[in-house]
Amino acid sequence: MNSVVGAARPKVGLVLTGGGARAAYQVGVLRAISELLPKDIRNPFPIISGTSAGAVNAAVLAANGSDFRRGVRQLMTVWKNFHAHHVYRTDPAGVFLNTSRFALATLLGGGLGKRTHVSLLDNAPLAELLRTRLDFSTIQTAIDSGDLTAVSVTCSGYTSGQSVTFFQGVPGVESWQRARRIGIAMPIGPDHVLASSALPFIFPAVHINREYFGDGSMRQIAPLSPALHLGADRLFIIGVGRQLQEHPFERVKTDGYPSLAQIAGHCLNSIFLDALEVDLERLQRINRTLSKMPPDARAENSLPMHQVDFRLVSPSEELERIAMSYVHELPRSIRMLLHGALTRRGSNLVSYLLFEKAYCRALMQLGYDDTMLRTDDLMEFLGWCGPGE
Repeated sequence: MNSVVGAARPKVGLVLTGGGARAAYQVGVLRAISELLPKDIRNPFPIISGTSAGAVNAAVLAANGSDFRRGVRQLMTVWKNFHAHHVYRTDPAGVFLNTSRFALATLLGGGLGKRTHVSLLDNAPLAELLRTRLDFSTIQTAIDSGDLTAVSVTCSGYTSGQSVTFFQGVPGVESWQRARRIGIAMPIGPDHVLASSALPFIFPAVHINREYFGDGSMRQIAPLSPALHLGADRLFIIGVGRQLQEHPFERVKTDGYPSLAQIAGHCLNSIFLDALEVDLERLQRINRTLSKMPPDARAENSLPMHQVDFRLVSPSEELERIAMSYVHELPRSIRMLLHGALTRRGSNLVSYLLFEKAYCRALMQLGYDDTMLRTDDLMEFLGWCGPGE
């Protein structure tokens, strides 16, 4: 299959959502895309939008904005060899120190001093990984060369309550302000990525400009919005839950009170999965409405809206079920800390924190397989072949 000759390629925005260790699934999808990528295309996604763990993947791709295949190779090298200690401290001393400080802060009403970072786990290893292994200056190089239009990382402000999207792009890409969400132009660096991936309570907040920021999936009511503001005319979305898939929800009778791990997993699902599903349903409704309105009617009524085509690739299997097969891979110190979560009822929480290579490789393979099953449709959507080719 060859890319379309003589036709303008669509400006596709890549949307990478949050989900902790679940983001390994995204790498499998991206690997499949890199294998399908025509030789004459250096970067299929001129607009890249990342949130939480998706912000880490987005930063790597943006730093390799002139060579998508190289960016995917870097992601694969990291994710297929991941261990929890690459993301957060797992040594007994580090775990004990952080959990003790967290417990003390809870007893004292949440504070141990203005400059003391309080969280259940210490993500200093991830900070070191980002600062030493990723050259953020090459993002601007890719923008200057025309291979990258813009990249964004979304964070959540603990003081303002706003969903803040920091973006770096070509001249002409403007900041925006909507209800509870804004876009701010500035060079993307490791602090933005760390802030975006700072799971509430689990990882420490990060100070940027005037306030502290946490995980970008919190209060992100429109996760598709940043890519559209940056100029995307269609969206390629990689989810980490089973969004928009036809599957029955089990209603199981239970008499036992939900464990803290079960509640925590439920909260993380609410943060990472629900907003994307709602936003996708909203986009589908808008597309259906616009399809019934003639272009002249839209112009007469001053409706500068247009239909946005999209493709969503999301797991065909429940990732929490996969996680339970690899719980034993976690370091002993973390297994002790998460003892109540190491059961089926706590599997959601485990699926977000299981940064171990066997689990990550299983998710990467699932992402690869799910994508390859849709080769023809995705090739046509990305503008790499004509209908029926």
